[in-house]
Amino acid sequence: MNRGTKLPSVRPEVERITDDVIAVRRDLHRHPELSWKEERTQRVILEELGKLDLEDVRPIANTGATALVKGGRKGPCVLWRADIDALPVPEKSGVPFASENEGVMHACGHDTHAAIALGMAQVASEARESLAGSVRFVFQPAEEASGGAALCIQEGILKKPNVDRCLGLHISADVPVGEINVAPGPFFASPTSLRITIKGRGGHAASPHQSVDSVVVAAHVITALQTVVSRTLPPLETAVLTIGKLEAGFRGNVIAESAELRGTIRTYNDRVRDRMVAKVEDVVSGVCAAFGATAEIKHKTSCPPLVNDEAVTAFVEEEGRRYFGKEARVSRGMGAEDMAYFLEARPGCYFWLGARNEVNGAAGRHHDPGFIIDERAIPLGMEFGMRLIEGSLVELAG
Repeated sequence: MNRGTKLPSVRPEVERITDDVIAVRRDLHRHPELSWKEERTQRVILEELGKLDLEDVRPIANTGATALVKGGRKGPCVLWRADIDALPVPEKSGVPFASENEGVMHACGHDTHAAIALGMAQVASEARESLAGSVRFVFQPAEEASGGAALCIQEGILKKPNVDRCLGLHISADVPVGEINVAPGPFFASPTSLRITIKGRGGHAASPHQSVDSVVVAAHVITALQTVVSRTLPPLETAVLTIGKLEAGFRGNVIAESAELRGTIRTYNDRVRDRMVAKVEDVVSGVCAAFGATAEIKHKTSCPPLVNDEAVTAFVEEEGRRYFGKEARVSRGMGAEDMAYFLEARPGCYFWLGARNEVNGAAGRHHDPGFIIDERAIPLGMEFGMRLIEGSLVELAG
């Protein structure tokens, strides 16, 4: 989609603040912070919220923030969630507002999520008298590390007032600007981290027969693990198994005594995950035994799958058709999102907001050093988010 492609219009209130919201986004992008270290990010968010006529503006979950827009009439409460943390990725985007924090980058768009939510908070505040209910804005820390959402809920963010529906978006470098991607049911996967330590017997590279080479064993383990999905699960089940890191050895002429593999399993339900984990343990143990090595396997599931409520998703799809003038894309992924905890606790929907534009280079992969977006998605996100909030309050009020 090129720059000249006509995009949906936004209300005057959104158009008026768009430049300011983009400026905040660029400031956050220039100063990214890792999970649980979002101190400056939190200060900026609280300062911006403090400029508005809002209630219950305060820190939450150590380095997060929240605010409440109380409507002119009593009614339900809708929660809008935005995550705020960055990644340990060195930036190579070439944008003039690139990260000044070496080795840390907003490579997944959380700076954009925070900025959009701040803009929506301003628009909602100005429209408070017309709202039949309230809007809880949550700026959640530590999504990448997982744990931020659970802590927000533990601290009672879904109460006082009681939240009836949870909504949120994720910017997408894969979906073209001016479109959304959403689907009912499982939409993001549950991630299970793997840590496999293979123990062999070290020795001199010139005498391999006297050793048990953990590097060779690790290579066979990695190869064998590639069959776990294809030869364990029924064809209609969905799972991913990836080994992303291998560490072993001291130097080229020393046979490594041990090797460590780190990876991830992604699934949509506990049954498939448990089957995958059991098969991984069988494969690793069997391969190691064949070579005379042993293995220690540790695994941890950090959050549940993100499951969109069918009725709420139908509402989002319909609003998307009305606003964007086209059907939403319906494709699930195996990424993970701890927004899942909010959607476990309350019905809701999480969706991808398109920000891809190949003409201006906004087509990078998420978590990539070159990740950039088409900032025209920012006012679209504010407008569409407000439409979802306003429509939800009306729908929930009956």
